[in-house]
Amino acid sequence: MVEDWLANAYDGLSRRDFLARVGVAGVGLAGFCLAATPVAGRVVATPAEGLSAADGTVPSGGFAVPVYEARPAAPGRYPVVLVIPEVFGMHEHIRDVTRRFAREGFLAVTFEPYAREGGVKHLPDLEAVRKVADPVPDARVMADLDAVVAWAKRHPSARPDRVGMTGFCRGGMYTLLYAARSRELRAAVSWYGQLRPALTPGVRTEGPLDVAARIEAPVLGLYGGEDIGIPVADVREMESRMKAAGRTAAFVIYPGAPHAFFADYRPSYRAEAAKEAWGRCIAWFNRYLKG
Repeated sequence: MVEDWLANAYDGLSRRDFLARVGVAGVGLAGFCLAATPVAGRVVATPAEGLSAADGTVPSGGFAVPVYEARPAAPGRYPVVLVIPEVFGMHEHIRDVTRRFAREGFLAVTFEPYAREGGVKHLPDLEAVRKVADPVPDARVMADLDAVVAWAKRHPSARPDRVGMTGFCRGGMYTLLYAARSRELRAAVSWYGQLRPALTPGVRTEGPLDVAARIEAPVLGLYGGEDIGIPVADVREMESRMKAAGRTAAFVIYPGAPHAFFADYRPSYRAEAAKEAWGRCIAWFNRYLKG
């Protein structure tokens, strides 16, 4: 349930109580989705020094999709990592994570899935965000990803034969769905992506568990043991279905970690689990994209 997910991400606090406790209403929000409300003093900030980082657009279905790229400033060709946003879109946390991948030696690219709707960064709460995001068909997101992947492969600093994808929350689900339909990916990492989402005709016709056997790229899954929106049993089933189909899969469950445990701007952040999971993520991409 959405309400369960929201309570999990905010450690059981209402958004109003959360704001009152951390005292950041209107403070430290620059670049973040307003509905996400970052926690002052704990947000990880990755500088762009030593990187080449820029905004741009990629044509997809007659629309200019906003993208943000970051890569090492030194000349060269780098493996590509697509970073798929949470439901909050391409806000500052996702841009920062994109720079983190660049610092690890990747050409990292993220995009705004909801630009056609005017974006969601300005919206005041999750309910308003979902009213915009939920009706967006998965097929459109997949088409946009096709366009962004093709653009990234043509990038003069890309190694076009080394493309990976990672995503957070809804972006983790999109990562798994895309890995099932595209043979462009050499590796994928899903951070607490929904595995058994509600299906809606014309919007979402299948979830990751439905397509597990069709995924060919090696998949790393990073999930919280206390994520009340994604049962551990579903995580185990996803891994089992992939392995039964002869696929490479490793799904890691972090005991005590809630949903969005990597999101350092939210109360759900768990520093120890986030650090360990990040190390696994980088090792996975190093193995399959750099090896």
